[in-house]
Amino acid sequence: MKTFFLVTLCAALFSFGAPASAAVDQSDPQVLIKTATQQILDEVRAKAIEPDDIPRIMDIVDRDILPYTDFHRTTSLAMGRYWRTATPAQQQQLVEQFKMLLIHTYSGAIGQLRPDQQIEYPPIHVAPSDTDVVVRTIAMRNGEPAEIDYRLYSTPQGWRLYDLNVLGVWLIQTYRQQFSDKIQQSGVDGLIQFLSERNQQLAAGKQ
Repeated sequence: MKTFFLVTLCAALFSFGAPASAAVDQSDPQVLIKTATQQILDEVRAKAIEPDDIPRIMDIVDRDILPYTDFHRTTSLAMGRYWRTATPAQQQQLVEQFKMLLIHTYSGAIGQLRPDQQIEYPPIHVAPSDTDVVVRTIAMRNGEPAEIDYRLYSTPQGWRLYDLNVLGVWLIQTYRQQFSDKIQQSGVDGLIQFLSERNQQLAAGKQ
């Protein structure tokens, strides 16, 4: 189950793999999810992604995930009330380190995606006045379903992803307690140092 959890979370996180040159409708949150997800699966079908092909995985992330994801919002919400106590410089470091942590933590799992990955999209109603929505999807693999919820908010440039719920676990909620504990122990700088050291370990292949 842990492996499947990582695969489905990775599929969600990296489903925003649409090439920058492709036209992706960002005015409708579910259409955005569908289109971007299909494009990353098409890439897997065209050429399988090996789990140890980190350069290719990192290239996909660096090139494609940023246009559709608001890491700044994700980080600030994960920090909770401590975000306001951080200086602008600390906030910038936190965003970068947290982004790298997510990339390092789940990049290996993308190599486990297979061409037969099936994803269902339950109906969703988005009112013109809605500014924050949850798009539900159900990932199917070997007949085993796993619900993946995407939380997006509306911006002048279109909808942006900022939180994920996989198998009942919200990403921001998971990290909020961890961040709070670390800040209470060693302050905001201590959290930054912890994230930086963890990223160095993951980059070196240490789990």
